[in-house]
Amino acid sequence: MIEIVNPGMMSIVVDGGRYGYMEVGVPASPALDGYALRALNRLLANGEGAPAIEIFGVGFSLRFGMDVSCAITGARVMADLSGGPLQSWMSFAVKAGDVLTVNAIEEGFRYYVGFSAAPVLDKFIGSYSTNLECRFGGYQGRALQKGDRIEFENVRKVGERKIPENFIPRMNPPHMLRVVEGPEQDFFTEESLSKFLSGTGRTFTVSTKLNRTGIRLDGKPLKLRAGAEESIISEGLLPGSIQVPADGLPIIQLHERTLGGYARPALIAKADHDLLAHLKPGDAVTFKMIGIEEAGGLFDKKIQTAVLMNKLI
Repeated sequence: MIEIVNPGMMSIVVDGGRYGYMEVGVPASPALDGYALRALNRLLANGEGAPAIEIFGVGFSLRFGMDVSCAITGARVMADLSGGPLQSWMSFAVKAGDVLTVNAIEEGFRYYVGFSAAPVLDKFIGSYSTNLECRFGGYQGRALQKGDRIEFENVRKVGERKIPENFIPRMNPPHMLRVVEGPEQDFFTEESLSKFLSGTGRTFTVSTKLNRTGIRLDGKPLKLRAGAEESIISEGLLPGSIQVPADGLPIIQLHERTLGGYARPALIAKADHDLLAHLKPGDAVTFKMIGIEEAGGLFDKKIQTAVLMNKLI
């Protein structure tokens, strides 16, 4: 088993998510950085959908009650194992009684801790992922707390494995997010759109109002065209949608909502979705408009990168 010594600011159990239930109001709730989760499970020789712990905030710490292999991916962190320094994006062996502690985050925001073992947790609608709003999945449907213990089965060890440096994404600000045209782009003035979507024009700052549902941005508001409605009839909402409420400041939607009611000037290209896990308060963000074909090509390239990584590890 493992015992949580310090959960950091927040830590939850996640996996690849539960899909196919948005029409009844159940979001997917996957790991926000899917690439980091896949890399983690590759390092540990787990199945691609194996669960892990998603954390933000320094100070996360756990005590091992078993000999096992472990790894940390996502944000680059400074960590130690019972006082000895550790490197992220590689696997390492631990022994019963060892304590893992994350002391600092050097780049990025959220990070993932995984194990070469299967947690004894119940799946809910086919997934281990935690849905905090609905209070199901993960560990008792809630964030992990000090003293929580997770039992494991099929415990094994793997040799030391490492993700090559050129396969680790950049997570430092400023962040330039590529977008495609949104359904309500014509609700906004041409001047607002040209500055918003140029890639070099309007810069926003990530606010302190962010969670797994969405990220609010601060900056110069977007302006609606004369006569454009400030809200629309609520309809299905995809992760990566950029909504603009009445105050004109964008909200980037993540994975914990199924409906939205504000105009969407743009949608973030899927190739950039994993980067959203690493936007933190104070980071600078710009947006660049690209075409659908280019967005598709970028995602295909990302898939090819993941496939090549699998072959190298």
